[in-house]
Amino acid sequence: MIDIQLLRKDIDNVAARLATRKFPLDVAGFTALEAERKAIQTRTEDLQSKRNSLAKQIGMLKGKGEDTSAVMAEAAGLGDELKANETALGDVQAKLAVFMEAVPNLPHASVPVGADESGNVEVRKVGTPPVFDFEVRDHVDVGSALGLDLVTAVKLTGSRFSVMKGGIARLHRALAQYMLDTHTGEHGYTECYTPYMVNADSLRGTGQLPKFEADLFSVKKGGAEGEGETFYLIPTSEVSLTNTVRDEIVAIDTLPIKMTAHTPCFRSEAGSAGRDTRGMIRQHQFDKVELVQVVHPDTSYDVLEDMVGHAEAILKGLGLPYRVMALCTGDMGFGATKTYDLEVWLPAQNTYREISSLSNCEAFQARRMQARFRNAAGKPELLHTLNGSGLAVGRTLVAVLENYQQADGSVVIPEVLRPYMGGLSALKA
Repeated sequence: MIDIQLLRKDIDNVAARLATRKFPLDVAGFTALEAERKAIQTRTEDLQSKRNSLAKQIGMLKGKGEDTSAVMAEAAGLGDELKANETALGDVQAKLAVFMEAVPNLPHASVPVGADESGNVEVRKVGTPPVFDFEVRDHVDVGSALGLDLVTAVKLTGSRFSVMKGGIARLHRALAQYMLDTHTGEHGYTECYTPYMVNADSLRGTGQLPKFEADLFSVKKGGAEGEGETFYLIPTSEVSLTNTVRDEIVAIDTLPIKMTAHTPCFRSEAGSAGRDTRGMIRQHQFDKVELVQVVHPDTSYDVLEDMVGHAEAILKGLGLPYRVMALCTGDMGFGATKTYDLEVWLPAQNTYREISSLSNCEAFQARRMQARFRNAAGKPELLHTLNGSGLAVGRTLVAVLENYQQADGSVVIPEVLRPYMGGLSALKA
């Protein structure tokens, strides 16, 4: 969450910046809660001062051997009022916490202002889309002859799931292995294996809860309905990786912390009905190789550029045409201060589609998680966290199938993947 002191000091400026994200900050609501908090705290301080004065008075009376019953009764009454104030203050602070959890991050000054994806800015374009001398087919048509089975997936579970068999399943695995090997061997990330289910605290820490609960899948641990602990299937391993530093004060000499993991991701895709229902573009379960860095605040924007380069390296290695987009204020994710999207060329759609989103969250997640380091003065200071896809495996498979398709229905395997495919140079039906 953002620093509440920003709202207390300059709420109008905060409201103006959030308005560029299409978020209407409830200034009156916050002001009313703050006024209530201040009134309770002022009254509490006055009562505490009076109680201290009465305590001294009682001591003096006892010293003189005089009756203290009236003064002690007055002091006892103050104690009851102080307890009531403590309860009231707790209630107001809980309301403030709920208020702050719903406020998105502030956009960085370099982020272009825009209402939606039409306001995103192209930073660079890399590679040339292939030209075909035959009718281009989409990944569903290409893949169905090579082991992509969406019909069986519907029978097993429902729509927006997939079954892969044979060569295409191996190609999917090869992509993930290539990504992991590149990020660990060339980019300095530590490979991690993390749980696919997390608790609510983890999702609050990275900002998925409470705002995006409708996008999550949840399961209950044993017991009858309504009983037992609730776990959530991860929407991305950003959640599990980033939360490894929750409630920690890490040593400054361990920064940056660079982590990567290959996991399935689970999303209900609430609100996306009718979008990309064909094939593997938007599924309830998909694989992703995630990149997370936990860094010193002074370095986070340089690190963001580095991470974009790390994700780009995968696309370059695969020889896939893509472009880098700087997202505008109206298209950024809830916790991001600045985001770049990588969009890969999909011939069947004749357009670029998102394959990675890389964001600097500054201290937004760290404040929620209480993830800190000790600065040069020895004082705890909030870390900065960054995350991004390196890449979405299923969408990368889609891009390979479409960009490397051949007239006879086969798919050429990019050279960097052939060692993972037993030297195979093409997938054939």
